[in-house]
Amino acid sequence: MTDRDGIFAGDDPFEIARRWLGNATESEPNDPNAVALATVDADGMPNARMVLLKEIEQDAFVFYTNYGSAKGQEIAATGKAALVMHWKSLRRQVRVRGLVEREDGPQADVYFASRSLQSRLGAWASEQSQELSSRAALMAKVAKITAQKGTNPPRPSFWGGFRIRPVEIEFWADGAFRLHDRFVWRRGTCEKPWEIKRLNP
Repeated sequence: MTDRDGIFAGDDPFEIARRWLGNATESEPNDPNAVALATVDADGMPNARMVLLKEIEQDAFVFYTNYGSAKGQEIAATGKAALVMHWKSLRRQVRVRGLVEREDGPQADVYFASRSLQSRLGAWASEQSQELSSRAALMAKVAKITAQKGTNPPRPSFWGGFRIRPVEIEFWADGAFRLHDRFVWRRGTCEKPWEIKRLNP
């Protein structure tokens, strides 16, 4: 496509996304890897929340969470999710839709071990998305877990990664007079080649 140059240039959408995230790392004041993650519940009601994207792999986007959380349960039920990366400083965004698989092997262990001790203990203590009687009750549980698990807690079996393998990736950049630039990469399945199209603003 002759007009897909500049910030949109390249044949690999994951490389473009990594490049844009790298640009954002230099310009966004806080959490350039924050993404809005969307799922749906058993009734088809959508849910959205912010999570931290931890890696853009060769063919996937990876984040970590408690598998028992609302998002974890909804992903387990549907096997699908969407996310949006938006950078106000760059006036760009990336939209991703795809199929989801767990990352609960050595890669998840390595990432969990890289987190601060407080975050690892918090992961053990929090029954994410479940009702909590008080903050004091949570802090008491953290203290109990700290006494049980010590200074090097292993990754809990209920906590790990999710890998979104996209069937659609859209790159959006702000344009004058709201005539934005949009290119979408689509494929019928994760094994098929991409089709690239320019979209109206």
